[in-house]
Amino acid sequence: MTHLWHRPKTSDGNLLTPGRNVSFSDSSKSSNKRDSGRPSTASNSRPSSPAAPQPRAASQQRTSPSTRASSQQIWGNNRNFQRINRQSEALWQSTLVSPTAPQPKPFLIYHDSFLPLLGPNPTLQLLIHDPRAPYFHEAGVFHPPSNTLFITSNQLEDSSPDAVTTRNKTIVITKIEFFSSTDFTRDKVRCPERNYMANGGTNYRDGLIICAQGSLREPSGLIYMEAKRPHKTTTLLNNYHSRPFNSPNDVVVHSDGSIWFTDPIYGYEQGFRPKPQLPQLVYRFDPSTGDIRVVADGFGRPNGICFSPDETTVYITDTDLIHGDGNTDYRRAATIYAYSVLWEHDSPYLTNRRVFAYADTGAPDGIKCDVFGNVYSGCGDGINIWNPAGMLIGKIQIEGGCANFCFGRNGEMWCFGEYKLWRVKMGDQTRGALLGV
Repeated sequence: MTHLWHRPKTSDGNLLTPGRNVSFSDSSKSSNKRDSGRPSTASNSRPSSPAAPQPRAASQQRTSPSTRASSQQIWGNNRNFQRINRQSEALWQSTLVSPTAPQPKPFLIYHDSFLPLLGPNPTLQLLIHDPRAPYFHEAGVFHPPSNTLFITSNQLEDSSPDAVTTRNKTIVITKIEFFSSTDFTRDKVRCPERNYMANGGTNYRDGLIICAQGSLREPSGLIYMEAKRPHKTTTLLNNYHSRPFNSPNDVVVHSDGSIWFTDPIYGYEQGFRPKPQLPQLVYRFDPSTGDIRVVADGFGRPNGICFSPDETTVYITDTDLIHGDGNTDYRRAATIYAYSVLWEHDSPYLTNRRVFAYADTGAPDGIKCDVFGNVYSGCGDGINIWNPAGMLIGKIQIEGGCANFCFGRNGEMWCFGEYKLWRVKMGDQTRGALLGV
């Protein structure tokens, strides 16, 4: 979605220097496809978790001294860590840390199982700060063959005649080609055809799918864009049995080739889409047959979507907390829902809807899994990480929050902070489930 997070200035009022490792209030210190074509209940393809201090059994009251000593030996001296709860007992701390208070470290440890994901020396680095416009907002598609990252902006002012149908707003796609982790070129994608109000995206074939939210005149839908110049585009889908979509927001591709996407009404609320003719739904589209059908309903504002590594679970975020017109109500959903994927008659159905997690700061927007099944989501205070059971195990604090993000190679992650592009380096084995690189 757009305009979901308000971006405050840095606490000291200064601009951060690109390439600097950040500890926010510590001023004294400087495409491989998944293997499972169809989920099997007989086996689990999730990789084994890396060696680490293990979560304690339910009967244990405290972490054993040997485990605690081992944890301190490996990670205890890292200056980027802050333990919210040193012994995984957040509810029993005498002093709780407010999630909205300034924090001295970017990596917050809620449970020891987060430590091996971070690796021995995690870093948070500001790659780009461009105060001219919010170029780093949504999508986040890493294309391994070209080592290129694609990002969609938030809404920008546009005085061209064509922008009348989008209320003088436009969204641009930025591509960043990496030669190393800090050596890159940045350019604006210039498509032969216009992608109307592009938002979420994902890898597809040799390029990427972009959610085109549409305009008052142009339909919304799914657009395939080639990763290489001249970035030719093809419309894959722009209606549900002749009824126009609202404004597709996020998209993911199943290993069977089907395309799953969310469709909230943010475009209508922000004035660049007509009055909705469909509820706010989640769809599955099969390009091989043309079949398009609804797989989930009952959302306030369906937003991010992703599969677990074995594709037996779908995670969908609901950002009803903040509407497209800026209206905020803390009684509304800021929730991640989990669904079980059930196959019947050679088709998948979503069953067993349950609350997986509720964000404590802002609303969960973009969502991804790592190869171990942990769930990451961009929230009002950065990236929140839950284990597959729904336990919050850690946070990567990003000043101003983070609507979306993208995994790269070998524990690398890019996080989008509107005017800022951040790079996170975790352990080499912590890789996104989508690509597994």
